[in-house]
Amino acid sequence: MSDSLPIDEVVRRTGLTSRALRFYEGRGLITPLRTGSGRRWFGPEELERIQRIVALKKAGLSLADIKRLFDHRPINLLALLSAQRRRLAEQAEEIADAIGLIDTALSRIDRGEPLDAATFCSLIRDGEKLMTDQTQAWQDVVDQYYTPEEQAEWQEHMADAPEFSQEAYQAQWHALSARIEAALPLEPDSDAALAFVREWFALLKPFSRNATPAMWKGTTRMYDDMARWEGKVDPGFSKPVWDFIMTATPAALNRGEDIGPMPAWFARPAGQEKR
Repeated sequence: MSDSLPIDEVVRRTGLTSRALRFYEGRGLITPLRTGSGRRWFGPEELERIQRIVALKKAGLSLADIKRLFDHRPINLLALLSAQRRRLAEQAEEIADAIGLIDTALSRIDRGEPLDAATFCSLIRDGEKLMTDQTQAWQDVVDQYYTPEEQAEWQEHMADAPEFSQEAYQAQWHALSARIEAALPLEPDSDAALAFVREWFALLKPFSRNATPAMWKGTTRMYDDMARWEGKVDPGFSKPVWDFIMTATPAALNRGEDIGPMPAWFARPAGQEKR
């Protein structure tokens, strides 16, 4: 074991926590050596696998996807990475365009010039175009999972939902998703996981107050399939975050936690199929 490192040294070198390393081990992603006393030691191959896990997570793969990749099982890696690249490229282009318009406006304001109507209208028009494009993209996704009759039922059930700022609501999802992803991996039955689940369902209240079991199932089916479409629209959270919530929610319910209204099938033990 002369070329192996103890877990505290691996933590120092990789920036990962010992909890994360144990979590990866529990998921079968790494297999450190064990001493007679149970102390973990990591050889060169395990260190390389850890670096691969970190890189693949940054590329948008879930731990389940990474495990399939390591086990040489089929995985549509091309689709996953293509969707990730497409989403980032689209965001970069939109951000660059918006920054260019804002810089133009700011430079005129700095020079004491009035902001002309053409520039101001361009800012508004481009913002509206992005919203329109996103609305159409969402409609294309929804059409894949819901019939026109089911969509009409959606509108009927959500008609009484209170109005709120969609922009602010989306920002809340982005913020929660970022905090969850930064905390992963988490044990699904941990206190930290429970806190995230509570926040998740608190944000879902505009939907959960009026959702039928069919609406819950349809929405779950759509987000389970995120890898196919997440590069086209922005759901407000990533696939790894969705996978975590799908594991942590049953764990919370099995602890007897009250996290709001949802269908009974959601309460099955973690790891069981929900469909």
